[in-house]
Amino acid sequence: MAEIIKKWDASNYISDPEKYLKESLEAVAETGDVRILYQALEDTAKTQKMSVVAQKANIGRESLYKVFKENSKPQFETINKVINALGYKLTIEPC
Repeated sequence: MAEIIKKWDASNYISDPEKYLKESLEAVAETGDVRILYQALEDTAKTQKMSVVAQKANIGRESLYKVFKENSKPQFETINKVINALGYKLTIEPC
């Protein structure tokens, strides 16, 4: 009998979205890998329903999914819209 393996989905385990996003942004600063932030945004958006986030960000649901595809290079404006739609904003602090 074949073994069924389900894909792990972090969005099912996010108990503190704000902390998750902050830690992801810190990881981007340390590694330079912006995909970490994109993945965290996608995971967080899934917890709030992608269609709701897309509507709040004023972008199409399908377009929102495209933002998070592996080789996508979304514009800063789009990422900022998603962050705002999730109820957060980017800030700059001194080091």
